[in-house]
Amino acid sequence: MNPAIHRIRRPDPPSLPPRAFSVSADPESFDQEMMLLAMEQARAAEAAGEIPVGAVILSPQGDVLALGENRVLRDSDPTAHAEMVALRAAGEALRNYRLVGCTLYSTLEPCAMCAGAILHARIARLVFAAADPKAGACGSVLDVMNHPRLNHQVELAAGVLAQECGQMLTTFFRARR
Repeated sequence: MNPAIHRIRRPDPPSLPPRAFSVSADPESFDQEMMLLAMEQARAAEAAGEIPVGAVILSPQGDVLALGENRVLRDSDPTAHAEMVALRAAGEALRNYRLVGCTLYSTLEPCAMCAGAILHARIARLVFAAADPKAGACGSVLDVMNHPRLNHQVELAAGVLAQECGQMLTTFFRARR
């Protein structure tokens, strides 16, 4: 091998801090708890001057694999939506781009780009809070998710803590005007 060629190895993704969740027998309560975690990510994005959107990905066993917050401005990257950031981190954590059996929580209905990535990653379940009447691709503007001609279907749950997440976005945009 040519000594002038250096192989760059990505460092292992940072491990998430241990976090105790009250795993409830009630799936609705668990979804709310996970959405609260996604809202923490949205608040962190807002504190950094980004649109407050956050995401969380759980393994099929219910472990938190990845967190994501909007990073579009900080990274100068139009693809750095919270869902995309979380999908990349989960892929690295599993060392696989297929996230079979995983659940993604997002504080906002995914756009077409994020919906496409969710489908390609083979996410099993998508839970989102607020509908996005301007760019939502899970039923609001477009219905990319679960198109009958696609070979993968995603279980959808919409409206979990929708009022709280929607209010966070409304407050953010009002302050910018």
